[in-house]
Amino acid sequence: MIKSFFRSMGGRVFILLIAGVIASAALALALAAYAQRGMVTQIRSRHAAERVEQLVLALDAVPVASRPVLAAIAQKSGTRADFSAYAVVPGASTDSEFVAELMRVLGADRHIVAFQRAGDDCPARASEPIQNNEPRRCRTVFMHLADGSPIRLDVALQSNRLPPPFSKDFLPYLLVFVLCVAALAFLVALISTRPLRKLAQAANDLGHNIERPPLAENAGPAEVREAAAAFNDMQLRIRNYIQERTHMLAAIAHDLQTPLTRMRLRLEKVSDEELKEKLIADLSATQAMVKEGLELARSLDAEESFEMLDLDSLIDSICSDAAEAGQDVTHNSQVEVSVMARPRALRRCLLNLVENAVKYGQFAHVAAKRDGDRVVVSIVDGGPGIPNEQLDAVFQPFYRLETSRSREFGGTGLGLTIARNIAEKHRGTLKLRNIRTGGLGLEVTLSLAVC
Repeated sequence: MIKSFFRSMGGRVFILLIAGVIASAALALALAAYAQRGMVTQIRSRHAAERVEQLVLALDAVPVASRPVLAAIAQKSGTRADFSAYAVVPGASTDSEFVAELMRVLGADRHIVAFQRAGDDCPARASEPIQNNEPRRCRTVFMHLADGSPIRLDVALQSNRLPPPFSKDFLPYLLVFVLCVAALAFLVALISTRPLRKLAQAANDLGHNIERPPLAENAGPAEVREAAAAFNDMQLRIRNYIQERTHMLAAIAHDLQTPLTRMRLRLEKVSDEELKEKLIADLSATQAMVKEGLELARSLDAEESFEMLDLDSLIDSICSDAAEAGQDVTHNSQVEVSVMARPRALRRCLLNLVENAVKYGQFAHVAAKRDGDRVVVSIVDGGPGIPNEQLDAVFQPFYRLETSRSREFGGTGLGLTIARNIAEKHRGTLKLRNIRTGGLGLEVTLSLAVC
């Protein structure tokens, strides 16, 4: 079930949607994390500038003798002050944004130089212990106090590490997000593939009933309405073609009966008995072919309505009539089910198979069994069977295995064709198989569902 869903169009749409949404969400989270890193870095830079500003202003306000005490207090918060003469580290890149921020507040006459560096001599903030595998980082600032005294400040920097976007607390929200996306993707997949499912079901129904109701042409997107209109137009053309062919076949077969009847009456006047018998035999074969042609036309027609039919009673009636006619026909049918069928058509289907079995196999045994939501009617005879390579060919109209057998048993080669047409009209199948112990088996499979 799951495998078939993911191999269907709906499953593929579902996978594409959920993969696309999750990929988009992951990209959005990555961009947000990148923006967050820049924002946090900017905020930390401003915070460091404020700390330097506050310390410098405090040092400017106290006497020179008190400055070491104030510096010792500041070092506890991660800022180390050195009042000895300084020299700028050669080759160090100036942190221009940080310098501009300090110059804006403290003035341009401070001769401010600042840069970031890493090293073991960098101070550490007591509130943020440094991991063993992470080097200390600090921002070193060289400048002058208000009285012109040089000062070097080493300001500890916070770790560059940001909290991961997927923490343990975030997992429940991630699960809810994925479930919501999956539900949305499943709903979109169902809605987008519903017209395809309807079209596929309509095509399947069309194969069993050319008179099925047309598809609605006023619902759905423009593409769906165009496809429904094209399908209905195709159904109409096929129905007209079948009706024309059926009516033509029925008309020809019907019109031939009148001259054939007159010919039979005139043959009675032939004086040569041997010639008369041969002519009557040929005429009887022609009349049988006309009769079978009418039956073929009826099997292609779908005007008879479906109704509930007791299968056991139908089989018993067919076998009883054959036995009364002197044929060796037995049955064993106790499935106790009813099927939706066209009564006359289904009777003709089973009757053709029974007559075919008796004609070529001397006897016929009919049995029925239920197989899930289907019922299988099997007919076994005692004949020689059919070569395996011709099991499908015998369903073709007017197909005969051999002319000598046709002359001996008669027949037009339409019986199996008519039977299969009727079975397919009932959403069923008709199959032939050779039995190992001898004989031919015919199996008609019918659905118990409403046709």
